[in-house]
Amino acid sequence: MSGLLLLPLAPVRGTLWVADHLLREAERQSGDPRAVQARLAELNRALEEGAIDEAAFEEEEERLLARLDSPVRYTGGRPVGGAL
Repeated sequence: MSGLLLLPLAPVRGTLWVADHLLREAERQSGDPRAVQARLAELNRALEEGAIDEAAFEEEEERLLARLDSPVRYTGGRPVGGAL
C-alpha cells in the first residue's frame, strides 16, 4: 500500500538519485590529479589560441594548482592522505 502512496514521488526520487551520483563523480574527478593536469593543458591551449586572456588564465591556473597542492584528496567520498 505504501508503494502506491509513494508512486507520485518516484520521478523526484529518481532525479535526486541521479543528481547525487553526478555530484559524487564531480567530486571524485576534481580531486584526481590527472583531471587537474588535463584541465591545465586545456587552459594553456586556450591561452595560446587567444580564447582567454592572461588574467583569466592566471586566475584559473592558480585555482587548479591549489587543488593539486591540497594535502587531502577525495576519492569515493572518503579523504585520502593528509593529516591523520
